[in-house]
Amino acid sequence: MDKKVPFVNYSLQYKNIESEIDQAIKRVLTQGDLILRHDVEEFEKNIADFLGVKYAVGVNSCTDALTLSLIAAGIKQGDEVITVSHTFFASIECIHHVGAKPILIDVGEDFVMDVSKIEEAITSKTRAIIPVHLNGRMVDMEKLMGVAKKHNLIVIEDAAQGLGATLNGKKAGSFGLTSCYSFYPAKLLGAYGDGGAVCTNDEQVYEKVKLLRNHGQKTKTEIIYYGFTSRLDNIQAAVLNVKFKYVPRWIERRREIAKMYNKAFCEMGSLKTPVDPEDSKEFYDVFQNYVLKAEKRNELFEFLKENGVECLIKDLVPNHMQKVEGLEGFALPVTERMANEVISLPMYPELENSQVEYVIECVKNFYK
Repeated sequence: MDKKVPFVNYSLQYKNIESEIDQAIKRVLTQGDLILRHDVEEFEKNIADFLGVKYAVGVNSCTDALTLSLIAAGIKQGDEVITVSHTFFASIECIHHVGAKPILIDVGEDFVMDVSKIEEAITSKTRAIIPVHLNGRMVDMEKLMGVAKKHNLIVIEDAAQGLGATLNGKKAGSFGLTSCYSFYPAKLLGAYGDGGAVCTNDEQVYEKVKLLRNHGQKTKTEIIYYGFTSRLDNIQAAVLNVKFKYVPRWIERRREIAKMYNKAFCEMGSLKTPVDPEDSKEFYDVFQNYVLKAEKRNELFEFLKENGVECLIKDLVPNHMQKVEGLEGFALPVTERMANEVISLPMYPELENSQVEYVIECVKNFYK
């Protein structure tokens, strides 16, 4: 049947801010400002100011942001980097691409890195940690930074799903040597194509990433690194600058929707809800995704689909169980269990309350 509640609704968001978006794109095209122009610089300032860091570099994607961060941090062949399996594969493949070895640890019941598992994974080859802020929930970065400092490890935050999340008022992406962001269209702040950013307080890292994203070219006649083509283009930057001012409002709406879902599902024994937005005093979650742990998850997915509710099941096969060389041998029971439990419900600011209530009704009807 036709979707009564789509999982995302790009066109509706566009229609709500159509005139602003059209005006920004037309200006860029009329002026011919396409690559590394003023809009990129403005966006870099916007996100750096938002996070409370000194520098930001617009790049092609969060995957590139992670890879360039590792290179700029000096991670190389033979090094080990600790991260998680319960994440999008980019968090892992960037480690491979710089010649290092991913060391995967388990997550907690909140879907993010179990910081208590880090020290047992550290060896003489460990150089860095990539914590992944997932679904709009932060890793406990205060504890993680304590472990990193104790063992002299570099921290690169994968904040692709963490824009705006905080821990004790300090934003995700403001703890590590760098933080890496995605502006894929489905993100809380999404472009109309790929986009990403590296953010940092370290001037040397900032300057190196700027060079790496553009062929290592310092001037028109001087190349000092083997670099890449990884630039945030000016049209996407202009779009993101238009959208940026809506981010606080969009976060609040996501938290309102999460509260509606939680209130409806919290006493259902067949479901495990995320932390309620009003229950966490230290953590401020932005609900990039609303993820349930559900009994009979696959059957629930099919039932919702039949009733016009589009949901998402991610990572049916955990990353460490993929047929990829070098990822064998990790015992991650929580990650493996979650692969059989998790389901993401529609979550975006343009959802009407009536649509949220319809999703709730459908879920409850399935478990009757």
